[in-house]
This record gives sequence, C-alpha cells and structure tokens, in this order.
Amino acid sequence: MRKELRFAFIRTIPVMLGYIFMGMAFGLLFQNAGYNFIWSFFTAVLVYAGSGQFLLVDMLQKHTGAAAALILMLSVQCRHMFYGLTFIEDFKKMGKAYPYMIHSLTDETYSLLWGTVIPEGLDLKRTRLMIAVLDHSYWIAGCTLGALLGSLITFNVTGVDYAMTALFIVIFTEQWLGNKNHTPALIGAAAGVLFIVLLGGDKFLLPALAVSVGGLLINQKLDERKEKTENG
Repeated sequence: MRKELRFAFIRTIPVMLGYIFMGMAFGLLFQNAGYNFIWSFFTAVLVYAGSGQFLLVDMLQKHTGAAAALILMLSVQCRHMFYGLTFIEDFKKMGKAYPYMIHSLTDETYSLLWGTVIPEGLDLKRTRLMIAVLDHSYWIAGCTLGALLGSLITFNVTGVDYAMTALFIVIFTEQWLGNKNHTPALIGAAAGVLFIVLLGGDKFLLPALAVSVGGLLINQKLDERKEKTENG
C-alpha cells in the first residue's frame, strides 16, 4: 500500500495546494458566521461539497428553510450525478469502499481518477481509494485550520480559488496531449461556450452537461457504426 500511497500523494499535490487554501477560506467564513472549528471539521467530513459549503454559510446566515436549501444545494451540486455515472460500475467493484468513493467524488477527484494512468505493479482499487482519501483529508485540514486561525489570518485570500481553474487546465492539457481522439473534449468545450453565451455563467452548467452527455452518446453510436462498417 505504500507504493499506492506514494503515487497518489504525488498525483494529488496540485489538489492539496488548492484545497488547503480554499478550505481555509471556508473555515474563516464559517468561523466569522459564528461556527467554531468543530463545526467546520464535521462539515468538511460530512458535506464535502466545495462551492456547496460556501453556499451553506450564506444559507445559515439567512436562515434558509430546509426545502429551499435542498433545492439550492441540488442545483449547485447536480453535476456530480453525471460524474457518478462514469464510475458507478468501477466503484461497485471496490467492495466496502463503494459508499465512500461516491461521497468523495468531487470535481478534482473525478478529474484525477479519470485522467491518471495507474502504472503497472500498483493496485488500481487501492490507488483510486488513496487519491480520494488524500483529497478529502486536504479539504478537512484546510477547513479546520481556517476556522482555528480565524481572525488571526491577515492576508488577502482573494483569487486563491484560481488554483482550481489552473488544475483543470493542466489536467485538460494532459488528456488532450495523451489522446488522439479529441472529439469528446471538443463536444464538451462547445457545449460549455454555447450555453455560457446563451444563459450566462450562473446558469449554463446543467444544460451544458446534458448536451455534452447527449453529444457523447451520439458520437459513441457513430463510432460503433463506423467500426462495424469497417469490419464488414
């Protein structure tokens, strides 16, 4: 397991740098809202929703009702339903870790699980579990540390969230260079740009994901038909 842990740690270093600072920002906001580090710790463990946790701070301050909070959180986190479809069969094969892998599937963890080529000699299931556990631990550490430091933090954290954008750019570039077929990437990029233009940056995600999934399914069918034609 040491080999899997070492490999997973190296792969998750970019996530660690982003999660620690973003988690600290959340912890600071949560502490300022009147919730100490214990609340921040358990929120990071049980909710583990990134942008959803920042939304949670606002909802708690405004005393948002349970039904409205559920709808708001679902609208922000609904993209994870699409991510889950990709790995549902793989996660089922992981036995007792299956529920945790579902819980820990954030944007960044999904990107690493999808884009990481596991070297020969490493156990695939263990390595994926280590990646998920390390990413989660970084987020927990950042959220708890931010709440503990509280008002002692004097530096400006504005712009720290760009670390996540930079991470996705790096992962996208690696996948683009490592795959000859760029059609899936182009479908996703085109859908995203189209709906940002049509709906704006705050409403584009769900329809863009739906169109991307539809486009990928059509592309898969066309590839299968082409393969059958070539094979006679």
